[in-house]
Amino acid sequence: MPESSLVDPSPRTIGSLQVGPLAFGLWRFTNPDITQATALLEAALDAGCNLIDTADVYGFDWGGTGFGTVEDILGQVLAASPGLRDRMVLTTKGGIRPPVPYDSSPRYLRSALEDSLRRMGVDRVELYQIHRPDLFGHPAETADTLLSMIDDGLVAAVGVSNYTPAQTGALAAHLDGKLATTQPEFSVAQLDPLRDGTLDLCLETGTVPLAWSPLGGGRIPSGDDLPTGLVETLDRLAEREGVDRSAIALAFVLCHPARPVAILGTQNPDRIASSMTALGVRLDRNDVYDLIEASEETPLP
Repeated sequence: MPESSLVDPSPRTIGSLQVGPLAFGLWRFTNPDITQATALLEAALDAGCNLIDTADVYGFDWGGTGFGTVEDILGQVLAASPGLRDRMVLTTKGGIRPPVPYDSSPRYLRSALEDSLRRMGVDRVELYQIHRPDLFGHPAETADTLLSMIDDGLVAAVGVSNYTPAQTGALAAHLDGKLATTQPEFSVAQLDPLRDGTLDLCLETGTVPLAWSPLGGGRIPSGDDLPTGLVETLDRLAEREGVDRSAIALAFVLCHPARPVAILGTQNPDRIASSMTALGVRLDRNDVYDLIEASEETPLP
C-alpha cells in the first residue's frame, strides 16, 4: 500500500498565531524603491507567506547601506501602505552588534528592540529572536530581558536563531516554556538539524523551527556546488511531481514531523508564487531518504 505524503502543507502555530508553512525573509530586501518593495511584500502576503522575517543587521551586507537598512525600508513600506501590517506576523531579530560581534546583555538587547520598532514604525512585533548566541551572556539575564519585552507588550513571543540545542535548552530553562521558535539553517543541502538534536528538541518541547536558506542560498535551484547525485535525485522527483527542483527542496523541509516553516529569500514575485507548488508535492520515506543519501553521498547504514 503506498505511503501517504510526508509533506505537511497546513498552517503552523506560533504562540496564538497561525502562520503559513512558507515564510518570507527580508535579508535581501534592500531595494530602496518603495513601490517595488511594496509590490514584493504584497506578493509574499498574497501567496500566503504571512510570517515576515527580518533582523536589525539586515542591510549591513547584501547591497544595503548599513545596519538597519532593511528595517528602514520595511518601515517606509508600512508607512505608505499601513494595511499590510494587519496581514503579517512580523518578526525581527537582535543581538548582533558589529564589530563586537554578539551582545545579548540586557541593556543592549532592550535598546536593539526599541531601535527596531522605531525603524519599522511599529509599536510591537509578534516574534522577537536572539539572532546569534552571545557566548558570554548568562541565559538567565537574557531570559529576564525577553520576558520583560513580553510583559511590556513590545513582543508577543520570543525565540532564538542559530543556537545549538544545548544553548537553546539553557535559555529555555529560564523562560518558563515561553521559547516559541528556533531558526536553524536547514535544507536538503544542509542536514545538520536532523542529526545535531535541533529538530529533536523541537519535537520534545513544541518549539517551531524556522528554516533559513531552505534552497541553499540559491545553490539548489542553480545546482552549483551540489553533489551530482543530489541534483539528479531532485530533478527525478521534480519531473515525477511536475514541479521544479526548488519545489522538491522546499517540500523536503516541510516533511519533518517538527513541522518547520521554510523561509523564502527570493526577491522575485514570480518565484514566490511558483514556490507555492511545493505545498502540493508528494514525498514519501523512500523519497526523503533518497535525497538524504544523495546529499551526503553515503548510503545510510
